[in-house]
Amino acid sequence: MQDLLVKPNLESTSYHNLTADEAGWKHLNFEARILEDGEQIKLNTGEFEYCIVLLGGNFTVESSGKIWETKNGRKDVFSGIGHAMYLSRDTDFLLTAQSAKTDIAICKVKTDQNYPPCMKRPEEVQIEFRGGDNANRQINSLLEPGFACHKIVCVEVYTPSGNWSSFPAHKHDKRTLDDRGNLLEAELEEIYFYKIDKPQGYAIQQVYTDDRTLDEIVRVRNNEAVLVPKGYHPVVAGHGYHVYYLNFLAGSDQSLANSSDPDHNWIYNSWKGRDARLPLVTVEMNNGGNLS
Repeated sequence: MQDLLVKPNLESTSYHNLTADEAGWKHLNFEARILEDGEQIKLNTGEFEYCIVLLGGNFTVESSGKIWETKNGRKDVFSGIGHAMYLSRDTDFLLTAQSAKTDIAICKVKTDQNYPPCMKRPEEVQIEFRGGDNANRQINSLLEPGFACHKIVCVEVYTPSGNWSSFPAHKHDKRTLDDRGNLLEAELEEIYFYKIDKPQGYAIQQVYTDDRTLDEIVRVRNNEAVLVPKGYHPVVAGHGYHVYYLNFLAGSDQSLANSSDPDHNWIYNSWKGRDARLPLVTVEMNNGGNLS
């Protein structure tokens, strides 16, 4: 298995460009890139469905005779909630940056199904607070389970300084059904793509399986990514640093069904309250064209 930590290419505006083959899995292809004002991406999605997330700036997308415009973008991920543009397979599109240093993340997954193009806007995003005490975090659902697409799930997660996240630890690497055929756990590949609110900050992520044949601890910095091919995968935000990660997932089901590490299930009933620092971002923070 290759190193789970993927570092950015700081010499390229396409600072991440990871294929499923390079990751050693089947579904997820990931790109992150910076566009200058007016710079364009003109492509056909081919055999892939796309999710394009606005990390910072503004853009327009022209496709299928329609134009979508973000308008109320964000300066960076700590300055509001993201837009997500979904595009189906065999679709021509033209994306145009509408601000300097427009920062975007792209997920591509092979599909044999068609769905209508759609822009999920910040005011449409469901915000959820999970956990409690110092294991509290904010989840913004961009392409949530049940969204009209084939395989992609996308959420952005905000973890306050010093808090645990994705904890108690969970996994989604074995498709499991109950006696009635209900999905208990999906088999998913997952990418954690990180932004830290200060350049010297970091997070710590563990990825481990029950038998510990995979048991890695990774220190992650701004713009780095962690691959989660299987196993439990908790995160800790370094003290003094708020941590953002963008999750792209795809696999057996368009779902987040998971199983938690039974050693830590008792923690679910232990929390006394919510972190007063949450939410870290709100839709009211989105500042439209004023991105200075």
